[in-house]
Amino acid sequence: MTYRSGIVLLLTLFLFACGGGGASTQTPPTPNTPAPSNPGNGGTPDTLYPDYNTTPQPADMTGMEKDAQQIAADIRLGWNIGNTMEATGGETAWGNPEVSAALIKLVKDSGFNAIRIPLAWDQYADQDNAKIDDAWLDRVHEVVQMCIDENLYVLVNIHWDGGWLENNVTTEQQDNVNAKQRAFWQQIATKLRDFDQKLLFASANEPAVEDAEQMEVLLTYHQTFVDAVRETGGKNAYRTLVVQGPTTDIEKTNDLWTHMPVDTITNRLMAEVHFYTPYQFTLMREDESWGAQFYFWGEAYHSDTQPERNATFGDETLLKEQFALMKVQFVDMGIPVILGEFSAMRRTNLTGDDLQRHLDSRAYYHQYVVEAALRNGLLPFYWDNGSLDALNSGIFNRQQNAVFDQQTLDALLAGEQAAP
Repeated sequence: MTYRSGIVLLLTLFLFACGGGGASTQTPPTPNTPAPSNPGNGGTPDTLYPDYNTTPQPADMTGMEKDAQQIAADIRLGWNIGNTMEATGGETAWGNPEVSAALIKLVKDSGFNAIRIPLAWDQYADQDNAKIDDAWLDRVHEVVQMCIDENLYVLVNIHWDGGWLENNVTTEQQDNVNAKQRAFWQQIATKLRDFDQKLLFASANEPAVEDAEQMEVLLTYHQTFVDAVRETGGKNAYRTLVVQGPTTDIEKTNDLWTHMPVDTITNRLMAEVHFYTPYQFTLMREDESWGAQFYFWGEAYHSDTQPERNATFGDETLLKEQFALMKVQFVDMGIPVILGEFSAMRRTNLTGDDLQRHLDSRAYYHQYVVEAALRNGLLPFYWDNGSLDALNSGIFNRQQNAVFDQQTLDALLAGEQAAP
């Protein structure tokens, strides 16, 4: 979750504030060697930063037998380590402790089988040559290993990261962004190359795109990502990669998305969108001139005493319609979809009956999102920002490595169990 235009300013306030598939019995073809990138074809200027693909390896399929659809069949419920390794200023800068093996075990034992790790990179890189600090690469490797040790799927991305990509999906910045995208992913992919198919890479987070021209620019960033990862070889020649829709918004993705990146191997790509609808219920922290906060979602949970706080749009019907769009556009075409973020803030600033109605409504929302997502082939990852205060979304007390919000955890698990 980051700082998108319009709603983005409000979203930043929230900051302080994924059936089993068997391994393939067929041997995939050896990937082709990707063609050199070039600025005019979604590539990068090769001279802006050094070439960090200094130790390419032959393609290695060991532990990489599952394709994207088989991996998608494995992922049932995912969790975000939010506001931590993407935090501006360092891992603990936004109030969460360093990620520990005990936390990862708690997440696994609580019923999740996938973890998304939002990550910053640019603040750890030399701005002259885009060289990522070795100590940070080591730390990321360490946290990924914690997840792999618990037999979890892991999704590693470039998150908001100061907005160098996310806020610059423009023709003016296209070459510069592609150059850094290539340099960063060559280094990330090389460092994490030996992990098996449990590790997935994601190109970006919420790239700000509003029109067809920007969409074409974004597709070059995704193509650069795919090319940079594949050229490092080894297990990365077969790794499942995830590309984000415009602003990871479902309607924009349905309207603007034209094609997946060209890959050197078939069936190893996924798409990603996020879901925070309706905004007044999930993220809005105070009333505005254009509208009021919603406390109660789902008709069965509407209030008779505070009808102005009932969600008047974004109900169950809209939710199912939105997820069905992604099913038709991607899932039915053989492209799995990651629902990389969703959650509704916990309004514990309310009191009495209003508080209980809100909490029950919020639990219903989370259960409904998970079940509807899975029924449409979307893989849900709950956004947990770590905060236990009002107007936040933490499930786990990360200081004590204990469950804090049992009601939300139970709702997520109930949604997963209700889906086929």
